Amino acid sequence: MFSYLCYMKNIIFIITLLLISLTAAAQEQLGNGLVIDKSVHDFGDILLESGPVSCTFTIENKGEKQAVIYNVVSSCGCTDVKWTREPIRPGGKGTISVTYSNDEGAYPFDKNLTVYVSEIKKPLILKVRGISHEKKKPLEELYPNGFGPLGMRDTYIKCGNIEQKGMKSDAVNVANLSDQPLEVKFADVSPNLTIRISPNPIPARSVAEMEFTVHASRDKWGKNDYWATPILNGRTHTAAGGGKKIGIWAFTKENFSHLTQQQKENGPIPMFDESTFSFNKAKQGTEIHAKFKVKNEGKETLQVYKVDVNTCKWSHSTFPAVAPGQEAEFRVHLDTANMPKGEALAIVTLVTNSPLRPIVNLFIAGWLE
Repeated sequence: MFSYLCYMKNIIFIITLLLISLTAAAQEQLGNGLVIDKSVHDFGDILLESGPVSCTFTIENKGEKQAVIYNVVSSCGCTDVKWTREPIRPGGKGTISVTYSNDEGAYPFDKNLTVYVSEIKKPLILKVRGISHEKKKPLEELYPNGFGPLGMRDTYIKCGNIEQKGMKSDAVNVANLSDQPLEVKFADVSPNLTIRISPNPIPARSVAEMEFTVHASRDKWGKNDYWATPILNGRTHTAAGGGKKIGIWAFTKENFSHLTQQQKENGPIPMFDESTFSFNKAKQGTEIHAKFKVKNEGKETLQVYKVDVNTCKWSHSTFPAVAPGQEAEFRVHLDTANMPKGEALAIVTLVTNSPLRPIVNLFIAGWLE
């Protein structure tokens, strides 16, 4: 029995020594009997919605002289720091409390604090770090548009510029908002458009990728729309804004990639005397007649393949072929009946045969009363 008690006392003694050594290892020696519990605090993963987060560093004075925390300087205004102002007496403790605002966005952060303490020759560098995350939003909030159970961010999708006879592929995310698998097929797909969903069927409450490819033909210049009707588990659905089709638009321009730089410079160059026609003030419903004058400063005849205007009702005069060194007038007639009152801006886009200026934007601006 006596030997067993001695054995247990030895075990307890060893465990106590281990705990003391682990505690000492966790603390950092600052010099002159000062120790700090840690020099880095990692908040880990936090949500932006959780707001500010705080931590505390503790300095213990195991020396024979009192110590003072003179100042703490933060590397960022996003951290608020408070510290013990009174002297830390031998055997006493002082604290440095840090609050990170957690309002800088969803990404990792790593902030420094420079601490000036008496009895320590060099400033002490402390760190707070972590990773902020956005709140996980429901699919309905991430994909508010679409067709019934098929959620989309937008049902009219921009594909961008495509050179004639070229093609362009892109993809957007879509979501199955229902609690059952969603099989997606497409009907009434426009010529020159291919479209598919992956994975298909889309698992319940999951995100998938909608891939599409637009093939540009020579006879379709400028802005062109391509359409496809989604069939969802055998049914069609109407979008919140009306309509049953997904729209994809692309802008087709001429392909000049086969030309040398010299050939491009020798091509037609449209230069307008003014790029903006200002009508100052007009009553809503008034028809605006905008006039632009162009000069071809290139060495080949200038042609305009197509004119687009980003409003509902408009027309334009025929854009004539302009020989090198010659000038011509071009008119756009704008119906303002369906344009909102206030500041008005219409963008006129020309698709040309100029290698240096294949797309030219002109503007009609003013105020509608």
